[in-house]
Amino acid sequence: MSSDTFVALSPLITLGVAALAILALLCVRRSHALTMLLCLAGLVTALVLQVITYHAQAVAVRFNPASPALLYLSGYSAYFIGLILAAAIAVTLLSYDYLRRTFAADGVEEYYILLLLATLGSCVLAASAHFVSFFLGLEILSVSLYVLIAYRPGEAIGIEGGIKYLVLAAVSSAFLLFGMALVYARWGTMDLGQLAAHITTAAPNAGLVTLAGLAMILVGIGFKLAVVPMHLWTPDVYQAAPAPVTAFIATISKGAMFALLLRYFTQVGYAYYAGLVVLFMVLAVVTMFVGNILALVQNNVKRLLAYSSIAHVGYLLVAFLASREALSHEGMSLCMQAVGFYLLAYFVMTLGAFGVVGALSTRHGDAQRVEDFRGLFYRRPVLAVVLSIMLMSLAGLPLTAGFVGKFLIVRAGVGTGLWVLTILLVLNSALSVYYYLRVVAVMFSRHDDAEVYGEGVPPLRLAVASPAQTRINLAAGLTLAVLLISVIILGTYPNAALDLIQQLLASPSALAHEAALVGR
Repeated sequence: MSSDTFVALSPLITLGVAALAILALLCVRRSHALTMLLCLAGLVTALVLQVITYHAQAVAVRFNPASPALLYLSGYSAYFIGLILAAAIAVTLLSYDYLRRTFAADGVEEYYILLLLATLGSCVLAASAHFVSFFLGLEILSVSLYVLIAYRPGEAIGIEGGIKYLVLAAVSSAFLLFGMALVYARWGTMDLGQLAAHITTAAPNAGLVTLAGLAMILVGIGFKLAVVPMHLWTPDVYQAAPAPVTAFIATISKGAMFALLLRYFTQVGYAYYAGLVVLFMVLAVVTMFVGNILALVQNNVKRLLAYSSIAHVGYLLVAFLASREALSHEGMSLCMQAVGFYLLAYFVMTLGAFGVVGALSTRHGDAQRVEDFRGLFYRRPVLAVVLSIMLMSLAGLPLTAGFVGKFLIVRAGVGTGLWVLTILLVLNSALSVYYYLRVVAVMFSRHDDAEVYGEGVPPLRLAVASPAQTRINLAAGLTLAVLLISVIILGTYPNAALDLIQQLLASPSALAHEAALVGR
């Protein structure tokens, strides 16, 4: 391994070292606060190294000079890895406050090892350049999530959610592996760059085996993204998992997989295959409508946000489809800018929303029912305002990050001729306003407790609990404050973020450096 490769890999190495350091610490002493600080130090160090070691030329990570590249570490991967690490820092801070209040005692230190490993798997996915690294990153992420989803002491719902995710993820992995086998049998390589070159050259006569393999790979990717009809696990897992873990799944897990989807299928030149283009269009439309329509009838906030996240993947697929014009630099620029900014905005909005849900949770369970939030403004006004702004941003109202993100997707869709998809996106966005503002209206409404709950008040009265029962610590409070400020700044002054995305993702040479490494 050359010094350049080692330096480029240093953020990922740091995550692995931090996980091992926590494991060694637990052999000597168990301390929730110390473990969290060590996890946080590892994530912050990895993020700083990612910023310091970034350079425009892509670095190919190989076992030896003759072997194909396993990872491409370039501006493209640097943006998504940086986004993943920043989100993981927020999840760690929110997790410490959540675990401190919802767990009766210490004994949660292993949670941070799993969090670091899941983040490492996500980073590997974002930089993957080979079927081996693709599957390795996916499994590191998935196996960690199996346990994190079930990380609810004494509650059967957590075990149920973990087992559901385990079974369905195993099925999707089987599809993924068989699809990889079909593509390898046809082209004799597992290098994503070389496959892209072969398939693009052979288009549109690559053969039925190639199309079947790509379709099965898409099933595995679609499961992680919760694309309809591979979305059935999402509401149950979101409801079962602890609030910070749900935030991790909704943001980091999906963001890493979308980064790989965008890189791989754009390089493959899927636009040459009419069947794949139609399939992506159908998936985008169905995902938007199913997510929003099912969210309308939800009385559980976590399930509502689950279906909302499904709809947001549909919006992202519209931007992804704009890359079918990627043969023109302008089309690629619009697509990359829309995807990069929307994922940034979606990360901030979703982390903020689930952060408030976690902040209102107690040892009796997470804040979930819409009625649990009734009158929240009159008891916890700051948290009510934060959640309201996050929900309004998810709805895409002006002066929020969500509005700018959806505007960029609409611009990319219109700029590449996707008029029908763009119109359907706007209609779905308008539809989503109802269920987001319904939660906001409940928080600002005031009713007598007996009217809301009846005579037998349930034990989980989160909206009417005293502030002492749901008091959050300074770290979680600052995290929510930063997320709130970020939503407002991204919605009113997005130029700085757009300039960064233009530099790392949307320039004509963003993926050209990686393509130039193919075959070396």
